[in-house]
Amino acid sequence: MSEFILEMNHIAKSFPGVKVLDDVTLQIRPGEVHALMGENGAGKSTLMKILMGIYTADAGEVVFAGERLELKSPREAMDKGIAMIHQELNPILDMQVFENIYLGRSLRTSLGLVDNRSMIRETDALLRQLGIDIPATAYMRDLSVAQCQLIEIVKAISISAKVIVMDEPTSAITDKEVDTLFTQIRRLRSEGVAIIYISHKMDEIFQICDTITVLRDGKFIGTDAASNMTNDQLIRMMVGRDITEVFPKADAEIGGVILEAKGITLGRRVRDVSFSLRRGEVLGIAGLVGAGRSELVETIFGVRRKDAGEVFINGQKVDIRTPKDAIVHKMALITEDRKFTGLNLSGTVAENITLVHLPRLFRNGLIDHRLEKQLSDKYIDELSIKTPSSSQLVGNLSGGNQQKVVLAKWLLSEPEIIILDEPTRGIDVGAKRDIYLLIGDLVRQGKAVIVISSEIPEVMGLSDRILVMAEGRLTGEVARPDFSQETIMTYAAKFGE
Repeated sequence: MSEFILEMNHIAKSFPGVKVLDDVTLQIRPGEVHALMGENGAGKSTLMKILMGIYTADAGEVVFAGERLELKSPREAMDKGIAMIHQELNPILDMQVFENIYLGRSLRTSLGLVDNRSMIRETDALLRQLGIDIPATAYMRDLSVAQCQLIEIVKAISISAKVIVMDEPTSAITDKEVDTLFTQIRRLRSEGVAIIYISHKMDEIFQICDTITVLRDGKFIGTDAASNMTNDQLIRMMVGRDITEVFPKADAEIGGVILEAKGITLGRRVRDVSFSLRRGEVLGIAGLVGAGRSELVETIFGVRRKDAGEVFINGQKVDIRTPKDAIVHKMALITEDRKFTGLNLSGTVAENITLVHLPRLFRNGLIDHRLEKQLSDKYIDELSIKTPSSSQLVGNLSGGNQQKVVLAKWLLSEPEIIILDEPTRGIDVGAKRDIYLLIGDLVRQGKAVIVISSEIPEVMGLSDRILVMAEGRLTGEVARPDFSQETIMTYAAKFGE
C-alpha cells in the first residue's frame, strides 16, 4: 500500500507551440499540506487542471487512493473526493449561497423534490462551524470578493473531499479571514485530508505547509520539507537565480501636482476624500478589504458616478463621467480583477493590447492587422510577455503574463496618470519584480502612479507617500521616512471615527 493518497507520475502536456509540462511528478500524503510552487507559467495550473479532469495529460498517470484515474470532468473528480478552490472565482451571482454550495448535487426529499430547507440548514451549520457570518440565503452578487472566496472554501469542505486544491485562497481575504482559513486547514489536516496549497505569499507557505514541491518552466525541480528550506532557497528554486532586491525603488524627480481630488463622495463607500498626486510620484493607497480604496479610484476614473466632489488635472477642473472621459485626459486604470474587467480571455494577445485603441487601427473601415501586430509586438518585447506569438489566446497565458497584457493595453494610450489596483495579486516573484521595475520606469519618465495594495510591505516598498483608508474615509497620510506597518495598520483600523 502506497504512503501517498495522490500520485501524479511523469505527467507531460503540450499545447500548440509550447510544452507546458515535461515529466512532472507530484506525490501527496494524507493529512499533509503540500505547497505547489513556481512562477506563473511554471505549469502549476495545468497540472491541477489535469488532476481535476479539465485537461487530459499527453503522458503519465494519476493514481488516487491506489486507483489509477482517467478523469474527464471536474464532476468526476468531486465524486472521487477531489475538490479545487480556483483563484479566479466564478460564482453564479443570481443564486443564493446555499444554491452555489450544492450546485449540481442538490439534496432531495423522499419524493425526489429539491430539498431547499435541508440545504439551507446544512449550509448554515457549515458557515457557523467555520466562523463565517454570511446567511445561507444571501445572494452571491451581494457578497464581496473575499466573501465569495470563503463560500468556495465552504463548498470544497462540504463534499468531504480527501484532497483539496487551494489556488491562491487568501488573495482577496483579510488577515482575520486568513486566520479562519488556516484554522480550518489545520482541522482538515488533523482529519487526514490532504491540501495542495498554491500561493505566491512566501510567509503563508512557511506558516501552514509541511512539504514544498517546486516547478520551473514546466519541469519538476524538487520536493522537500518546508522546515528544510529558507525563503531565499525557495525563490532560487522557483526562478533559477537570486533576487537580491525585493522592491526596487526608482530614483525619480517628483514634480508638480498633476491630479487633485476634492471631496470625492460615493454614498457610504467613499466619504469626502481629498488628495493630490505629483508627477514622478508613486502614491500608495492602503487599507483593509472594504475600506473603499477601489471605489475611490473607480469613481475618479468614471467607472462609478460620484455623488459629490471635484477632480482637477494640471490645475484644470475636469468632468469625468465615463472611463472614456478619463482616457481622453490621459488616465489609465488597471483594475483589481484582470479576468472580468481587464481582459477578453477569448481574444488574442494582439486584440487585447489594442482593444482601447481600435480607432487607430481602422483603414478604410477595416482593421489594419499588420499595424495591430506591430503595436502589440512592441509591448510584448518591452514588457517581456511570455507568449508564442501575438496571436496566442490570452486565456492560455499565465496570470503574470495576463497582467502584463493589461498593462500593455493601457501603456499604448500613453497615459500620464496610471492607477494600479492590486497589480501583483496572484502573480509570482519574477513577474512581480518586472512590474515593480516598470513602475520605476514610468515615474522616471515623469508620469504619476497610484498603487493600491493589500500587502503592506509591497505598498511601503514602492511608494513615496501612502494614504490610508478605513470605512470609506481617508484616515491617515504617511511620508516615506515615517513608513511602518504599525503606523499604517493603526490608521487602517480607525473604524467608526
